[in-house]
Amino acid sequence: MSIDFILTVLVLLAGFYMTWNIGANDVSNAMGTSVGSGALTLFKAVVIAGILEFCGAFFLGGNVSKTMQSGIVNPDVFAHHPKILLYGMLAALTATAFWLQVASYFGWPVSTTHAIVGALLGFGVMAGGIHAVQWSGIGSIAMSWIISPALSGLFAFLIFSTLQRKILFAMNPINATRRLIPVMVFIVLFVFTLSILSNGIGSFQVKFSLAETLLIGCVMGLIGALIAFFVLKKVYLPRPQTVSANTSQQVFSLNKAVRHLKRVQLTSKGERKKQVGRLLKDVEDYAADVREHSNLYTSSSDYKIVEKMFASLQIMSAAYVAFAHGANDVANAIGPVAGALEIIKAGGFYANSSVPAWLLAMGGVGIVVGLATWGWRVMETIGKKITELTPTRGFSAEFGAATTILVASKFGLPISTTHCIVGAVLGVGLARGLSALNLRTLRDIVLSWVITIPSSAIVCMLFFYLIRAIFS
Repeated sequence: MSIDFILTVLVLLAGFYMTWNIGANDVSNAMGTSVGSGALTLFKAVVIAGILEFCGAFFLGGNVSKTMQSGIVNPDVFAHHPKILLYGMLAALTATAFWLQVASYFGWPVSTTHAIVGALLGFGVMAGGIHAVQWSGIGSIAMSWIISPALSGLFAFLIFSTLQRKILFAMNPINATRRLIPVMVFIVLFVFTLSILSNGIGSFQVKFSLAETLLIGCVMGLIGALIAFFVLKKVYLPRPQTVSANTSQQVFSLNKAVRHLKRVQLTSKGERKKQVGRLLKDVEDYAADVREHSNLYTSSSDYKIVEKMFASLQIMSAAYVAFAHGANDVANAIGPVAGALEIIKAGGFYANSSVPAWLLAMGGVGIVVGLATWGWRVMETIGKKITELTPTRGFSAEFGAATTILVASKFGLPISTTHCIVGAVLGVGLARGLSALNLRTLRDIVLSWVITIPSSAIVCMLFFYLIRAIFS
């Protein structure tokens, strides 16, 4: 049995182990909001995410994989010693997977991207010196880690603020939801379709012109919007119970007052915001007391129906996130695997070499298996511990995060899904006020991000020495 055959098997096993851990840890980021809001059960989340994660990895994963192949460590430095680069890639994969499994066991939602970049940095600096690292590429990646949560948070904040104004604070939330959801479905499907087709379906080399891409996006969006329109017309609305006209008018007026006060609170600042908040609470308490004694169907029932409507829409946005996550994060494992296999096969590394479709498929399978087996361990942190999520809030967070992730995938930036989801959930929480956030959980998450890079770098160095000692 040749050394090259043994190394090939080890590289593929390490790559699969890595993708398994990506699914096990990052599933909390991709699907935690849907489970946390109650829109999906754990089993349904695993099934939906499994299908879409694989599709994202297979069809779009090649863009970011090329960055992970040669955008972190300069392969030219190891041109005369390609086996050193091979050992480094294998060490980075093994070290990152090991660190992710430790994090998954303890339920820490660490960043897979942080871990693999930290491991490659550790290897590059140790084996090739400071000049072996492509610092310009690292700079753009580091900037994306800052910009991506900010963009995700901004998108999610704007989306949820719009839903608050147009639906949650509307005089008739159900009718407002019936009008707005078809529009949201159109936007989701339009953006989703554009993200898939704009650069072609990589694994099949199918290309579309801009006009064709826009046309297909519009058609898909219109079909989805029409389906949503007709489905929502059949939503069950309970009949109000028979009560005195006076009581009914009181409840109606109180509900109207609550909605107006919420609008005022949303645009107020400082002490005035606090005063409006106290007044709002008094009116809500009095309205609840009147409703309790009248047993009248009221706005609280409206909101339950609104959230039920959005639960279906959130399933669509959850699929969007899963696809985006597969497209970006599969590269964290497949990039180094492709580079290592190229060295074994050709005796050197070529930066322009393509990522084989079968490798992307293997990565997609690994993510799905990890998601289905250990994904539950870290899901509740994102879904329940940062801020209380409902389908309207979860949809806003998922759509904001997924859009940011897919844009980054198009530019080949290996951003952190963790950053995007946490930033988006944070943006939704801020739209409800700072008090709606669990700052202790946010502190712990940020601390885990800081620890991940040096930890994976140190572990990678240890694995590199071990692998080199065995095969040299």
